[in-house]
Amino acid sequence: MFGILAERLRQGHRTISYPQGSPQLPDRFRGLPVLDSTKCPDGCQICADACPTDAILCDDKSLRLDLGRCLFCTECTAACPAGAISYSQDYRLATRSRDDLITDGRALELARALDEKTRRLFGRSLKLRQVSAGGCNGCEADVNVLSTVVFDLGRFGIQFVASPRHADGLLITGPVTNNMKFALAQAYEATPSPKIVIAVGACAISGGPYINHDEVHNGADGVVPVDLYIPGCPPHPLTILDGLLRLLGRLEESPTGAPQSPR
Repeated sequence: MFGILAERLRQGHRTISYPQGSPQLPDRFRGLPVLDSTKCPDGCQICADACPTDAILCDDKSLRLDLGRCLFCTECTAACPAGAISYSQDYRLATRSRDDLITDGRALELARALDEKTRRLFGRSLKLRQVSAGGCNGCEADVNVLSTVVFDLGRFGIQFVASPRHADGLLITGPVTNNMKFALAQAYEATPSPKIVIAVGACAISGGPYINHDEVHNGADGVVPVDLYIPGCPPHPLTILDGLLRLLGRLEESPTGAPQSPR
């Protein structure tokens, strides 16, 4: 007993301080891609041809990238001779609209909060049913880690529940395989209204590496309406947490651009 207490004291406080201040991320972290169209030679398609999911669009000297398709694999950065694409350490990627995930290098339109009536319902207590619609367990693992002591999702009033009938919404991962389409639709119907739907990861947004395969439906919004898109392959737990808190109106930006909790 005393040994356990001593070890607990030795370990100290393990929960990260986020959203108070900016989190510390490793140097190899790949966040929001940075695009520089001025470095693109006329008609160059090298980076677009290297992308395994056709996430890069090049036309008329314009360079755009679809974060909903991007696997953050760096095939484009390795192929581009001019260095027109690089990765920042900005973990904030979630948007409310699918179109907002297409970036030309300018600041993303980050996820807006739900309307006031919905925030009153879910802002302090949100129960989610996680549905793996054919995922590889990458996004699922990073969703699960949010419930550990490091991130402690419960301190924000967000919890995962075992049944859609007990949930306020669905958090979906995976490309929605043919085998899971009906199950996902049923889970959505079983969730009481009003409800929200969150698509996590490239697969749940666009089909990811399986895009346009005969056995998948290219993401969740072909089956159910989606309220929040969180890109990545898989998205970092902080990216997921940031998106959830923005949706609930639980984040405000400080003058330095760092997130902070208004409550």
